[in-house]
Amino acid sequence: VRRREFIKLATGAAAGAGASLLLPGAELLAQTGQKLPGVKPSPLSTTGEKINPYKDITTYNNFYEFGLDKADPAKYAGTLKTRPWSVVVDGQCGKPGTYNIEDIMKYAPLEERIYRLRCVEAWSMVIPWDGFPLAKLVKLADPKPEAKFLKMTTLLDPKNMPGQRERILDWPYVEGLHLDEANHELAFIATGIYGKPIPNQNGAPLRLVVPWKYGFKGVKSIVKFEFVADQPLNTWHVMQSREYGF
Repeated sequence: VRRREFIKLATGAAAGAGASLLLPGAELLAQTGQKLPGVKPSPLSTTGEKINPYKDITTYNNFYEFGLDKADPAKYAGTLKTRPWSVVVDGQCGKPGTYNIEDIMKYAPLEERIYRLRCVEAWSMVIPWDGFPLAKLVKLADPKPEAKFLKMTTLLDPKNMPGQRERILDWPYVEGLHLDEANHELAFIATGIYGKPIPNQNGAPLRLVVPWKYGFKGVKSIVKFEFVADQPLNTWHVMQSREYGF
């Protein structure tokens, strides 16, 4: 519950200073009316819970690459350039390479899933995500038998991600899953929310959603998927190992 206080005390500085205040992604999408093409409902598109409004989902976020306050990502993430965007697939796999996002999204048909996002800070939201199963990308990469974990890395771009100019965390942000977790039918790569392209502040253009884990496992703005034999050191475990395991 006190991890935000810990971060501020540990770093001695708040992030986000000097960033340009641009139009928040949520407002931009609302004005353009842009829709993701070909998104279909899934068996997980129904819920008995109340879904959070689009405004709440896109203006109350943790994305420390843009600052520590919940409102910072919506204010400052307009600097992030999500096109062109490519993803490196590497490590112990049969099909390593660099894939552009358009090819990835064509490979896996988009679907809607409604998941509850739970934060370790004791808040949650019910969100209609759009995207594709992570298992589809794993299959595309063709991991070798020695691959036991999937390591995922966020973009490193201090120029456009002002929080990275401060030593809030050990940049770039890194997360990981056991390979069987990555292949779990609920593990999801989100490319949209409410049928619209996912806003920058929510992790555009690709972010991980694993509904059985806390939200900090949901690495955002992914640029690399690496199949490894040994358990990777994820960012929060490095930062505060007594509180955060793999």
